Amino acid sequence: MELQVVEIFILCLFYASLPLTPRSPTRGAMLSPKLLTLVLVVQPGRVLLGMKKRGFGVGKWNGFGGKVQPGEGIEEAARRELQEESGLTVDALQKVGNIKFEFVGEPQLLDVHVFRADAFNGDPTESDEMRPQWFDCDQIPFSEMWADDIMWFPLLLQKKKFVGYFKFQGHDVILSHTLEEVDEV
Repeated sequence: MELQVVEIFILCLFYASLPLTPRSPTRGAMLSPKLLTLVLVVQPGRVLLGMKKRGFGVGKWNGFGGKVQPGEGIEEAARRELQEESGLTVDALQKVGNIKFEFVGEPQLLDVHVFRADAFNGDPTESDEMRPQWFDCDQIPFSEMWADDIMWFPLLLQKKKFVGYFKFQGHDVILSHTLEEVDEV
């Protein structure tokens, strides 16, 4: 009996020392991170979303964002993507979240930095990638968005900060997740 307790203790120490980087369940290999941004423009009682017209997430309502280019800062990329996809510019962005996404069978871990903009310059304009549309906060089309959005959107709307991890099977089924409110992102 005593030997089992010692063995369990040693195993606990071993597992506690392992890195927290997610591994692919199919191959056991490390997932390579892909740095992305997401910007939500929020006004009193409404939020601006874009209908994705092409590429990853086509046919879903989403915020505005995309890849961080080499040599580009995360906030700089967020501003660029917002302008490219909606025609809007912003003076201030508030970083509110960081969510990591794993898609079963995919080698990359999507590391998404989520920003909120409460003021903007310009008029929302359709681009070749996104069609912007305002939604009242009680009419957000969650059934036409990523399945995780309904979980963290309330935090974003309340100006709360959060971190999360979502593991997807395909683009619609969440296999597991964690989501927590934090003081700093």
